[in-house]
Amino acid sequence: MATERKKILLRLDPAVHDALARWAADELRSTNAQIEFLLRRALSEAGRSPRSARPPTYPEL
Repeated sequence: MATERKKILLRLDPAVHDALARWAADELRSTNAQIEFLLRRALSEAGRSPRSARPPTYPEL
């Protein structure tokens, strides 16, 4: 059984979105997966990773 993922509305500057989309494409990820990857990395680096978070569903490159 798949766990429901939270949906959020995120407003970004168009230039930031374009940069994220290019970065995601370079790493063969969707823009959404790239944002989640970056958020997970930031949480980990800050020592704030939730223990209950399930592993990412995208491959690491």
